[in-house]
Amino acid sequence: MAIATGVTPRVPELPGVDHDKVVGYLDVLRGGAQVGERVAILGAGGIGFDVAAFITDPGDDASLDIAAFQQTWGIDEAETTPGGLTSPSHRSAPREVTLLQRKTSKVGAGLGMTTGWIHRTELKARGVTMVPGVTYERIDDDGLHVTVDGAPQVLDVDTIVLCTGQEPNRTLHDELQAKGVTVHLIGGADVAAELDAKRAIDQGTRVAAAV
Repeated sequence: MAIATGVTPRVPELPGVDHDKVVGYLDVLRGGAQVGERVAILGAGGIGFDVAAFITDPGDDASLDIAAFQQTWGIDEAETTPGGLTSPSHRSAPREVTLLQRKTSKVGAGLGMTTGWIHRTELKARGVTMVPGVTYERIDDDGLHVTVDGAPQVLDVDTIVLCTGQEPNRTLHDELQAKGVTVHLIGGADVAAELDAKRAIDQGTRVAAAV
């Protein structure tokens, strides 16, 4: 039997992480969390970028409307300009967002090679501030306390979104194993770090082939 129960969001050990300002990324993406106008996102992996894109969406449906997409990215379909390019026109984002990561490497360096630049460009156009090399200190009524390049700072934000990784969800696996059932973990339930769809498909295929 293969177990593909996925992951659960990781909550960091950070003083004040239970503050009212703090919400998890699942609550944001599912629409259940109230997100203020000034937001700090802890974690700049794929999920952090997705959350930043979601909460800064100006509502023009540029990913669904061809005309809006062309205007956003400066595409001249009529080719009346050299190279068919015009000046991109980005609408203002509804929130002020800061995307933070502990790594000192370039923010978004781990995104897909063919699409990562698009995500970084889009968020930059929406005014998202990206900060690497951050040490998270604590959260309180004043906001998010961090240290960047040795300098303490306080981000006066309304909402802090946790995108700080995942843990394998192995509850069902452990229950079945305790009953003597032979099970195989695949996907995020096996390895939660750097979720890899190709690896999960490979694992599932191998388990099925062995049956």
